Amino acid sequence: MLALSWSPQHCARARNPDRFQCENNRFGFILHGLWPQGRNGSWPQYCRPAAPLSAAVLRSNLCATPSANLMQHEWAKHGTCMARKPEAYFDQARAAYGRLRFPDTLALARRDGLTVGSLTAAMVSANGRALSARSIKIRTTRDGWLEEVQICLDRRQRFAVCGADDRPAPSPTRAIRIRL
Repeated sequence: MLALSWSPQHCARARNPDRFQCENNRFGFILHGLWPQGRNGSWPQYCRPAAPLSAAVLRSNLCATPSANLMQHEWAKHGTCMARKPEAYFDQARAAYGRLRFPDTLALARRDGLTVGSLTAAMVSANGRALSARSIKIRTTRDGWLEEVQICLDRRQRFAVCGADDRPAPSPTRAIRIRL
């Protein structure tokens, strides 16, 4: 699962927002992480101890994930289950993130009647035939703000149909707002 956070929403709600991400820069969708999923719906986590990430790893990933704390967390929680070295994990995550194209979120944020389904359709349209609506899960806050887009991938990092999990996605007809 490729998780993409909507940075303006994170920055508006975070108790201790990352200064680089939230104070001086304007990020849209950021790479939250690449998450392994087990066959039975389990989410492998913290598979082995994780040393602090090197400055080189942090630098090479800051444009996709503009928070050193988030990168360290993702490596410890998910990366240790997917790769022996952080470079390999972040290379995989960045490659999957780099294949995606994003719709004009400024235009979507200003659209009246935006729904989870119309945002999903905009993501599909931006990516051509490579991505289907069944590969996308939209996550919102309780009050309807866009929080995260999750893209399901297979073991070869190709877009795949999402399976059922314990957190169902909101209805496609649910109204959604995008914080700018």
